[in-house]
Amino acid sequence: MRAMRLAAPAAVESSPLALEELPDPEPGPGELLLRVEACGVCRTDLHVVEGELPVEREGALPLTPGHMVVGRVEAVGAGVAASRVGRRMGIAWLRSVCGRCEWCREGRENLCPEARFTGYHADGGYAERATVPEAFAYPLTDELPAVALAPLHCAGIIGYRALRLSGVGPGERLGLVGFGNSAHLVLQVARARGCEVVVASHREEHRALARSMGAVWTGDTADLPEASLHGAILFAPVGELVPPVLRALRPAGTLACAGIHMSPIPTIDYDTELFHERVLRSVTANTRADGQELLREATELELRPETTTWPLERANEALQALKAGEVRGAAVLTVE
Repeated sequence: MRAMRLAAPAAVESSPLALEELPDPEPGPGELLLRVEACGVCRTDLHVVEGELPVEREGALPLTPGHMVVGRVEAVGAGVAASRVGRRMGIAWLRSVCGRCEWCREGRENLCPEARFTGYHADGGYAERATVPEAFAYPLTDELPAVALAPLHCAGIIGYRALRLSGVGPGERLGLVGFGNSAHLVLQVARARGCEVVVASHREEHRALARSMGAVWTGDTADLPEASLHGAILFAPVGELVPPVLRALRPAGTLACAGIHMSPIPTIDYDTELFHERVLRSVTANTRADGQELLREATELELRPETTTWPLERANEALQALKAGEVRGAAVLTVE
């Protein structure tokens, strides 16, 4: 099979992923082997490729990135029903957990200290085939194209969890800071729930897309009216944006930081930015329940990602465009 492989972390401008021919992977016990149709390109992939997220395990490199995967089951491992073959399934970031720790027992498996992730601890979907434990695969509809389903498997799930943690309810005002893959999906869900959505982005083309999707206000972060938001989600991995977004929160509002990596946060002024019971919190990975709920609501709402596509062998270009902020909506690699 063909796969885009990372031999060593490097800036994406140097095109660090190389197209290689590899043997087809074999599904282990309890696993599915998928023939990949499409794989979303995520900012987390960018952090992995450039080394901001260190590859922790011994001998992890070379590595195949990618964790927003849509494909069809081609083979199954021991203990998996043969009836799975031919079904369309999805693979997301969370690949396995211990199932024993306090976090797993409490239904907060995203905090499991032994959690393992697709495209980080194990090869992902920048390839023609990929494996996944059956318990962590998502059944998918055949009615939508793979490129529309792929972004839901991380951008959609993380945005969905961040929306819940922001505490914003119907009729309230939500701020989205940074308007890329995840934010444009959250906007659709929030609007369907009756929320007002404002979007702060430094790129006019992103603001234009947000307006076309129903944002009631768009502008730069510095222009956010103070004490105007019931809650906000920070998607841009820029710590210096935290204080101005906190100032834009109403009393008791929550800022949920949705990135897996962020630059340092400057000093926060307690009186003007955190007082009045404002909340600053992070969003860590997702649970399988988050994924199931998002996919169910996405079907009900007929959620449709805006996508920009590249063929598999041009994954470096997709990552470069993502880093430069030049992707409209979600970036997706087409594999077949």
